[in-house]
Amino acid sequence: MSLLQIIILALIQGFTEFLPVSSSAHLAIAPELLGWKEDQGPVFDLMAHFGTLFAVIIYFHNDLKKVVMGTRDLCKLKLNHSSALALNLIISSPPVLVIGFLLNKYGLDVGLRFIPIIAFTTIVFGVLLWFSDVRCEEVKTSEELTWKNAILLGLIQTLALIPGTSRSGITMTTGRFMKMTRVECARFSMLMSLPVIGAGGVFSFITLLGDTNSMNGNLFDGFLLATLSFLAAYSCISLFMKVVAKIGFLPFMIYRVILGCFLLIWFFI
Repeated sequence: MSLLQIIILALIQGFTEFLPVSSSAHLAIAPELLGWKEDQGPVFDLMAHFGTLFAVIIYFHNDLKKVVMGTRDLCKLKLNHSSALALNLIISSPPVLVIGFLLNKYGLDVGLRFIPIIAFTTIVFGVLLWFSDVRCEEVKTSEELTWKNAILLGLIQTLALIPGTSRSGITMTTGRFMKMTRVECARFSMLMSLPVIGAGGVFSFITLLGDTNSMNGNLFDGFLLATLSFLAAYSCISLFMKVVAKIGFLPFMIYRVILGCFLLIWFFI
């Protein structure tokens, strides 16, 4: 891969992973629009996942301490805010991991990378995100979610396996419908991303072990991709968490509608 490709992939992965605009859609259409022939391969998938995962861990390190303490309290059957947060994250994770594994195993995930599907989901779920934001009040925190709420969030998250839906977008939409504050639904959505991104990294690592050609790839390029992905993701999270309470989700809806319309025009014309 060229240096320009590495930079573009890193920026796409870092900036779109946590914004409600669908990173999978951008990563799927970028090679098409830019005319790239080669796939980035498991090394680069692994390093990109590592960079964004590390960004979440660093930014939300205080919340992760609460999760660890809460998990310990759960084992002791103690109920408090930390154990409630840990329980909600544990409950919400399995559905997307299981269904994602099954889709990949049977090759169904490839069929979903179809431009009209991406365009449709980009527009529809973008409008739904904005609608949930303007219709629902802000009263709940992540710790106040019930186990039923956590299960629903976990099930809804599986829709993000369709490129264009956006994992962060659909979970934030659902959180707003549950009357979570903008900041809280963004916070919980990003904490929910840890098992998903971690599983993606593990899958890329397993793929890498079975691919001797990729094992001999340029590790410097992989390290550069991870570093750029980390910097882009951390900057994106920091900025998004600071302004989402003020701007709401309208700008992201507008962006998604424009992007979806562009993809439809580009595909058919």
